[in-house]
Amino acid sequence: MNPQPKENRQELVELVRLFTKLGFIAFGGPAAHIAMMRDEVVSRRRWMGEQEFLDLVGATNIIPGPNSTELAIHIGRLRAGWRGLLVAGACFILPAALIVLFLAMIYVRYGSTPAAEKILYGIFPVIIAVVFQALYGLLKTAIKGPLTAAVGAAALALYFLGVGEIPLLFAGALAVLVLQRGWRFSTPDRTSALFPFGPAMGLLTAPAGSIGLGKLFLSFLKIGAVLFGSGYVLLAFLRSEFIGPGLLTEKQLLDAVAIGQFTPGPVFTTATFIGYLLGGVPGAALGTVGIFLPAFVFVAITGPIIPRLRNSLVTASLLDGLNVVSLALMGGVTWQLGRRAIVDPFTFLLALAAFVLIFRYKVNAAWLVIGGAILGLLYRTFLG
Repeated sequence: MNPQPKENRQELVELVRLFTKLGFIAFGGPAAHIAMMRDEVVSRRRWMGEQEFLDLVGATNIIPGPNSTELAIHIGRLRAGWRGLLVAGACFILPAALIVLFLAMIYVRYGSTPAAEKILYGIFPVIIAVVFQALYGLLKTAIKGPLTAAVGAAALALYFLGVGEIPLLFAGALAVLVLQRGWRFSTPDRTSALFPFGPAMGLLTAPAGSIGLGKLFLSFLKIGAVLFGSGYVLLAFLRSEFIGPGLLTEKQLLDAVAIGQFTPGPVFTTATFIGYLLGGVPGAALGTVGIFLPAFVFVAITGPIIPRLRNSLVTASLLDGLNVVSLALMGGVTWQLGRRAIVDPFTFLLALAAFVLIFRYKVNAAWLVIGGAILGLLYRTFLG
C-alpha cells in the first residue's frame, strides 16, 4: 500500500484545523455557519471562488439534511477527496456533539441547563455582522441581472409572508429556468434527478412503544434522510418520533432543541441530547451518527455532478435560481435573528464595530465571536 502523499496529508491537517475551530465557534445557525465558511475558504484561503462556493450552497438546498454541515462535507471532498469529506464533516460535528453531550449530562443530573444568555448576548450581534458581510460578497456573484434580482426580492418577500423554504427554493429555480431559457428544450430534461428525495418524506412514521438503541439509531437515521428545512421542521419531526410514543415530554424536547440552538455547530446535535436522555452515552453516539450519516452519503453521491450542472444551460439556470433564493432566505433569517440580537445601544454598537472590523480590516470571524462573547459576559455581569 502506497503511503499517503505529503500534499494530501497537509490538506487533511488544514481541514482538521479549520473545521474543528468552526465546530467550537460557529454560533448562530446555518446562515452564520455559511458566512464563516465563506470567510475562511473563499476570502482567506482562496480554496475556491465565489461562484463555486455559491453552487455548493445551492446544492445543499436540494438534498435533505443540515445545510451547513453538508457544505463543510462538500468543501472537504473538493479539498482532499473522500478522506477530506469524512474529516471535514466529522471535525465540524464532533465539537458541538461533545458540548451538547456535556450539557445533557448536567441536564440529567440537575434538571436544567446552565444559563448562557450573557455569552450569547455578545455573540449574536457579532454573528449578524459576519452574515451581513458574507451576504454582501455573495450577492455580487449571485445576482447576474434584473431577473435573478427580482426572483431574490420576491423570495424574500414571500418568506416574510410565511411561505416555506422548500417551495421557495424550487419555485425560484424553476422561475429562473423558465424566464431565462424559455419553454423550448431541444432534448429531454433530466434535471429531475436533482430532486430524488422529495417522495421520501412520506416514509417518516413514528415508532411505537419503547425504544432500544437500534431503534433509536434508525429513528435518527430516518430523520436525517428525509428532513428538509429549518430547525422548526426538525422540531416537528422529533415531536412525531419521540413525544407521540411517550418517550419524551414536551419540556424535554423543547430543552433539547434549545440546547442545539445556543451551542455552536449544527443544530442537528439536538440528536446527541435526546440520544443521551434515552440511552446514555451509547444513545448519544448512535443518535449523532444516525442523524448525520445521510448527509455524508448524499454529498458523496451529488458532489461529483455539481461542476457538470454549471456547464449545462438548463441546470445552470436552476442553480442560479437556487443560489439567489438561498441568499434571500439567509437574508430573511438574518433579519429575524437581528431583531432578537440587537436589543439595546450596546448590542447595536457591538454589531457595528464587528462589521467595521470584518469589512474594513478583514479580522477573522473567530476572533470576533470570541471577543463578542467576552464583552457580552463582562457587560451583563457588571453593567447590564
